[in-house]
Amino acid sequence: MANTKQILAMLKSRAAGDDELFYSIALQVAAAEARQGRRTTAEDIRAAVDEARAASGSGPSVPISIAKPRGDLQGLIELREPKIGLRDVVLEEGTKSRLNDVIRQQTKRDWLREHGKTPSRRLLFVGPPGSGKTMTGEALAHSLRLPLLVVRLETLITRFMGETAAKLRLVFDELNQRRGVYLFDEFDALGGRRDATNDVAEMRRVLNSFLQFMEESNTTDSLVVAATNHPEILDRALLRRFDLILEFDLPTPNQIRDVVKRNIRPLKLNRPGWKSIESAASGLSQSEIARATEDAAKMAILEERNSISTTDLIFNLTNRSKMQKIFSSQIPRH
Repeated sequence: MANTKQILAMLKSRAAGDDELFYSIALQVAAAEARQGRRTTAEDIRAAVDEARAASGSGPSVPISIAKPRGDLQGLIELREPKIGLRDVVLEEGTKSRLNDVIRQQTKRDWLREHGKTPSRRLLFVGPPGSGKTMTGEALAHSLRLPLLVVRLETLITRFMGETAAKLRLVFDELNQRRGVYLFDEFDALGGRRDATNDVAEMRRVLNSFLQFMEESNTTDSLVVAATNHPEILDRALLRRFDLILEFDLPTPNQIRDVVKRNIRPLKLNRPGWKSIESAASGLSQSEIARATEDAAKMAILEERNSISTTDLIFNLTNRSKMQKIFSSQIPRH
């Protein structure tokens, strides 16, 4: 059972109001019991810890500061309150299953550490714009009841020698002090290949620093989520640093239906012609379909209708397709 030092530490943590330290010591006792072959006792202690955490609403995590980043981090990291869960994102079942596994590992991270294992915490999302990468990062934060901290690469990357790497060091120092989901969006700006012809020595040093920081121990088990539309230009060395790489694609016909149904609420789709809708939505991303649906819903609300016709929806989907083509035609060709 618990030794005198552990009992004393538990009493001190309770007196100080540090519930998480109290639970951590209790789990250390459970691990010791398991090593002694008293698995029933160990399971009882773990279950009691989970029950106490659930009752306090703290969840299986370290205390979280929800204050906005200050000082040198102000403008470098943007704090966002996650408002959507994983059930709100339309994903392929295999992708959702792997994300649920990450959530389970993070939720039971103390159990894993008792056996010398660490939870998955470094994720790379690849796929076209609007395919749900950023939404999924937010959903992970929401599911784990953690803050979403978006690293602003336009502020991080500078033209001054050594400054970008120094700012990156600040981000990873914060990551080890404040538990959260840290999102590096448009990650290719930071993780481009070191042998790229348009590369400079400074960016090679920055990438080397990032690779080094990714290998460091993470005492808070914060999640690092990197998202990119251009995986082909990422440095190959990065692939070994991520625990999980997930590919996001344009929505399938069934997913198109799900996106429409989720975004049409509280209105109804009157006698939907799904084949025509799917055809009109072909080639559009999840976010573009969602916006087209919302545009159709707003049109119906302003016209004091409680339903949307297939014609309304196809009209807005077609407009989105035209916008996409106009934008594509403006991209310079090399």
